Amino acid sequence: MSDSSAAIKRALVVDDNAINRHLAVAFFKRLGIVAEEAEDGPAALARLAEKPFDIVLLDISMPGMSGEEVLATLRADVRFNGLRVIAYTAHALPEEKQSLVEAGFDDLLIKPINLKAVESVLGDCLRS
Repeated sequence: MSDSSAAIKRALVVDDNAINRHLAVAFFKRLGIVAEEAEDGPAALARLAEKPFDIVLLDISMPGMSGEEVLATLRADVRFNGLRVIAYTAHALPEEKQSLVEAGFDDLLIKPINLKAVESVLGDCLRS
């Protein structure tokens, strides 16, 4: 039997709304993922520079630094190659989803989220 700690994933939930962060963290924990929170883009970048994460759930509309700006910073830094970044937004129009994928997000979760949606978006990550 392999070391089960190797399968534990780490996620960072980034949202300026505390309730949204707490809900997402609760869903991640139910799926066996260790989750931490950041309240804005600069806090997220600082946390990501401190320790490794496998997944970032990134709110798009945040004051100061948008999710797209955080993503651009991450994608430009080789330290974050392979980091799975999921857009976390209330904007659900098909053209908006396409725009987010083209910007470099790996997937999209539409608010309000539920456990099934989180599980679906994390499918491959949960199996690896």
